[in-house]
Amino acid sequence: MLDTTAALVGAEAERELIASLPASFRWGVATSAYQIEGAVDEDGRGPSIWDTYCRVPGAIDGGDIGDVACDHYHRMPEDVALMRELDIDTYRFSVAWPRVQPGGKGPVNPAGMAFYDRLVDELLGAGIDPWLTLYHWDLPQELEDAGGWPVRDTAYRFADYAMLVFDRLGDRVRCWTTLNEPWCSAMLGYHIGRQAPGRQDFSAAIHAAHHLLLGHGLGTRRIREAASRPVELGITLNTGHVLPATDSEADRDAARRADGLGVRIWLDPLTRGRYPADVLDDLAARGVHIPVQDGDLDIIATPFDVLGVNYYFASYVSGVDSAGNRFDAAGLPVERSVTTGRPVTAMNWEIVPEGFTDLLVRLSRDYPGIPLVVTENGAAFEDVPDENGSIDDEQRIAYLSAHIAAVAKARQDGADIRGYFVWTLMDNFEWAYGFAKRFGLIRVDYETQERTPKSSALWFRNLIRGVRGDA
Repeated sequence: MLDTTAALVGAEAERELIASLPASFRWGVATSAYQIEGAVDEDGRGPSIWDTYCRVPGAIDGGDIGDVACDHYHRMPEDVALMRELDIDTYRFSVAWPRVQPGGKGPVNPAGMAFYDRLVDELLGAGIDPWLTLYHWDLPQELEDAGGWPVRDTAYRFADYAMLVFDRLGDRVRCWTTLNEPWCSAMLGYHIGRQAPGRQDFSAAIHAAHHLLLGHGLGTRRIREAASRPVELGITLNTGHVLPATDSEADRDAARRADGLGVRIWLDPLTRGRYPADVLDDLAARGVHIPVQDGDLDIIATPFDVLGVNYYFASYVSGVDSAGNRFDAAGLPVERSVTTGRPVTAMNWEIVPEGFTDLLVRLSRDYPGIPLVVTENGAAFEDVPDENGSIDDEQRIAYLSAHIAAVAKARQDGADIRGYFVWTLMDNFEWAYGFAKRFGLIRVDYETQERTPKSSALWFRNLIRGVRGDA
């Protein structure tokens, strides 16, 4: 149970900014299916690309696998009870595609769908609004075997799957996100190879990016047409905030290119029905094209209601290598990340809360008319329980306080931001990092599955109460 002891507070300036948030502001936590559910071979669930990738030697730090993870599939009521004690109003979770539709096509798997039925009912009974993400990276392996996201048919399979879930849960779930961080699905999965399915083909990654956007548009249209009551439809992007390391022409061009593939290749077609001209030119110079067919951009630009923004750090890039060269051995322009000496999290990500403000203001300015919700923000630190088992995670509290204040500052500067969700509810399987990195407000002992709220959980609850005027 949560202690009622007063939690740590941030600096006075941060407290004043946070206090400026409206009582109607949404507060939540976020998770994803593969990272917490476990039960990978129960009740008819099929294999996903992450089940396969976890078994590639050397792919996951420590050789970890997500077969059990946090055992949320069996402990869901306990976890919802913990959420209720946090006083959040919204829980953002994802549905595991291979649990609902094991092979990525065909009828719904009743036993798998029943889990999400129970989850939604449990949340509503606890007074928590479910915010459902349809795709958080766990593509059914059968679809990857057929070509995966680089293949156009996957977009249509996604839309069919989206309707299976909507047909079952649309009567109780109001907020729907199609995709989480499609940049990661495309670039980390198909180009860099650091996430499932682990391919390294830049052209395939660009094709995947287009088909992810197409799947979003198709799914959004079909849900909107089928909805018999008001729904909020959106997509979540990790747009990032990229800055040139210096004011040199080379660094500014590197930042432009990074912004093109990190932000504008997604938001321009989503909101303007076209890909940025400079991005198309950059791709053509590498012999790569986006496989646009007639009507695709109209589908991708289907209006949506909310843009989810995930933010963890800002990036500084240089357009020259350490020897001062602007092109690498393959003849490609250099785009090198550089550090600035700021404090870092356990992920070695520099802590730049003011970059969060700048990003949110930029998104509202450049893509007006779309409300924003921070669907993920948080930090991993080396949480060590004391002799009594308590976890006094002051670093996480300081991180969250600074970033929530940055959100409030962005609102004051004109950004239309409606809510903030912490990543994440509890420590979990952190993708290629395995179980080594802990982001949770609640600590999980992976041997016993015991849950222990950290000091940050108490702090977050008290912050929510204070903003609402319930304290």
